[in-house]
Amino acid sequence: MPGPNILQPPESEAFARFREDFGQRFIVTVDTEEEFDWDAPLDRDGYSTVAVSALRQFQDFCEGFGVKPIYLVDYPVAESPRAPEAIGAAVSAGRAEVGVQLHPWVSPPFDEDVNEFNSYAGNLPFELEREKFARLHARIVEAFGTAPRIYRAGRYGLGPRTHEILTEFGIAIDSSVRARFDYSSAGGPNYREHPLRPYWIDPAQRLLELPLTTVYWGPLRQMGNVIYPHLWRAPQLRGVLARMGLLERIALTPEGINVEEALRGVDIAIDDGLPVLVFSFHSPSLAPGHTPYVQNIKDIEALYDWWRQLFTHLARRGVRSTSVGEIMDAVALA
Repeated sequence: MPGPNILQPPESEAFARFREDFGQRFIVTVDTEEEFDWDAPLDRDGYSTVAVSALRQFQDFCEGFGVKPIYLVDYPVAESPRAPEAIGAAVSAGRAEVGVQLHPWVSPPFDEDVNEFNSYAGNLPFELEREKFARLHARIVEAFGTAPRIYRAGRYGLGPRTHEILTEFGIAIDSSVRARFDYSSAGGPNYREHPLRPYWIDPAQRLLELPLTTVYWGPLRQMGNVIYPHLWRAPQLRGVLARMGLLERIALTPEGINVEEALRGVDIAIDDGLPVLVFSFHSPSLAPGHTPYVQNIKDIEALYDWWRQLFTHLARRGVRSTSVGEIMDAVALA
């Protein structure tokens, strides 16, 4: 009998319940990856890992706010000595966690063509997806001395059998579902109808889905999933709706979302009762010149100020940082 298809939205009975004393929490996930040209075709060799050293400053910054970052590590980072140098001590001491992020085009074995369709790991043949994951998982364990318990597919590219791989390797949480986004035009998944609330992927409740947090804001927010997909060819119209305060899609990330927008998004998520807010961004944004969002020192300062204001606001609203272990301890099994 086939298992659950992780690409399908869940039934209502799959929503996870948490202990009452857990309250509302947040996590900071870092897609910890190599630097490459985001505007160029994907390349197995055209990358560097110099920005990995900047993780140490971000780790120190987060610790100052009592926040435990979750670093979702891909293969080039896992094999770079810069990674354990930057965050290894924090991971060993429990001040940070590591997870898995699979970029298939730079993860061995290299048995597939490099193209956009194959950049979504879930599109690969099952055995190849599994082998890439297995080698990456082993490399992370070797680098950090601990087994990861959380996964994010690179480019959010889950496949219909990804859950089988994750449960085999003891992954407790998947955080690949980017609710409110549709990547199907490029051959990727469509998460437009997926919920923001955590839910169980399998009936045995071994694998919890923790979707990235994206909310709609404005008077038309309840119709966001109906209106927004029709505007993907008209970005100017999306901008008009946002400037008029009618409809805006707000992802909880410092990349392309200013602090005022993010604060609105946080308040919506909190007021809607979301138990866990999931923040995310890419590690190359911690050094100038590697992503479109951070091109100079001024942008770096703005990124840290973004986090400073968000952490302060979350504390004011009574929403505390949490971790993979705390989430799994707090989730109530049926």
